This record gives sequence, structure tokens and C-alpha cells, in this order.
Amino acid sequence: MIEVIDGLYVGDEQSCRRASGEDWRVVHACKHPCHQNAVGYKGSLPQDHPEYLTSKRDGDLYLNIVDMDRELSHEFTEPIVAATLEFVEEHLGEKQVLIHCNKGQSRSPALAMLYLAKRASEIPDESYADARQEFQDLYPRFQPGQGVDAYLRDYWSALE
Repeated sequence: MIEVIDGLYVGDEQSCRRASGEDWRVVHACKHPCHQNAVGYKGSLPQDHPEYLTSKRDGDLYLNIVDMDRELSHEFTEPIVAATLEFVEEHLGEKQVLIHCNKGQSRSPALAMLYLAKRASEIPDESYADARQEFQDLYPRFQPGQGVDAYLRDYWSALE
């Protein structure tokens, strides 16, 4: 778990065990096991389910997001990004906030980078390349998967 700015941490699946208690809020950026366990399903959830993309439980945010070899669908990913940025903005300052995914290399750092660029103005937001270069200094483990990388490249200017 690495603190990228005061109170905002990025980590892997093991990190969420350390970020527990009243002082923490966690964004679980992984379908398996987090979103599946929180919502209570195995395999896939029907797209018309009210918690298909996001679910809030016990003060935390659970995301139905996977890292694919192909570009992520903007139709599904944009609401996940928006919910994450709003969640972090709502809790940061009052609580410690952790964004984690399974390995802490792609999804969770990408979401943290988006927050730092688009909401906190801590890193440049003119382009994905500029933001990524600055963010890499804060979080050297950032290695976006092909799908996440393509999504950020193609939709950077549309994300807020």
C-alpha cells in the first residue's frame, strides 16, 4: 500500500485487510472476489441488476471491473470511474481512502491517477501521457493492462 497524496492510498488485495476500521473507506476495484462477495453472486451478474456496476456496503464502494486485454467499454467503465471519483472526493479528508485491485498494478492506480488529475489537480490532466508520467513517480508499480491503457488513451479528455 502506497500513499500517493495525503490520505489517499493505492494497493493490492492484501491492502484492504490492513485498511479496516472507522478511519478508512475503501474502493474495491475488482469483480472477484470483492464485488461478487459484496453483492452475493458467482459468475456474472445480469446487466439489469441495480448493483451491476457499483455497490456500496458498510461505507465502502465495490466495483464490477476487470482488466481485459481489449479496451474497456466506455458505456460500463465511465459510470464506474464517475462513482469512484465522487466517492474519493466525498471521503478524502475525513477518512483515509484506499483504492485497491487484485495486484495493485492497473485498475486501482489508474483510478487514483484519474482522481489526482481530474479532481485534485495534483498532476497534469492535459493528456494521459503527461498524467501517467507524473503519476509513475508517485506510484512506480503502475503497469496498466492493455484494456485499461487503451481506455485511458482513448477517453482521457472525456473523463471528469
